[in-house]
Amino acid sequence: MRIAVLATGWAKKELLSKAISSTVELTFLDSLGDMILSRNADIFFDLDFVFDKERINKLGQLLPKPVFVNSVIHTLEEIGSPFIRINAWPTFLKRDICEVVAGDNQHQLIAEIFEKLDWRYQLVPDIIGMISCRILATVINEAYHTLDDEVSTKEEIDIAMKLGTSYPLGPFEWSEKIGLKEIYDLLLHLSKKENIYIVAKGLERQINP
Repeated sequence: MRIAVLATGWAKKELLSKAISSTVELTFLDSLGDMILSRNADIFFDLDFVFDKERINKLGQLLPKPVFVNSVIHTLEEIGSPFIRINAWPTFLKRDICEVVAGDNQHQLIAEIFEKLDWRYQLVPDIIGMISCRILATVINEAYHTLDDEVSTKEEIDIAMKLGTSYPLGPFEWSEKIGLKEIYDLLLHLSKKENIYIVAKGLERQINP
């Protein structure tokens, strides 16, 4: 199985940190144009995906072959193409279980692909933030609310979360790994429908001083 991967920096590093079946051939590409020309690949991963009409149209040229996109915030319904969403935010791609969103008619295909990769996966609903990132964004937002209320410091909150919940990172540490702007954007999208996700003032100030 030949997989063409568009990934740079942390995404490439995390993907290479995963154990991959010897029957899988990975080819890393430097540009979207290179990916479009990679007609010999069986599967495509755009881990640098951005929600852009032109990019979506170009990736659509690769269909009906499976096209995975790193789209945590934007849903397949918004994207408007039968791609496969994967949670490839920093620290999530290297987890033991991959979070995946696919159309109902793609479930068997997903099972076959991940069996060949020798990776575990979990299908989740086509919702903003998937599951893990919705939870983590909420935790980080609440940490900023706690900081705003002067209950504790960033360092103490991080330590408390790691000791109390066995999280690998504290909320502030995790937000730095992922990128606070990504968390902010996810919360903004979620808050359009649910007030629980309204961005904490301290987090807002970090993005818009």
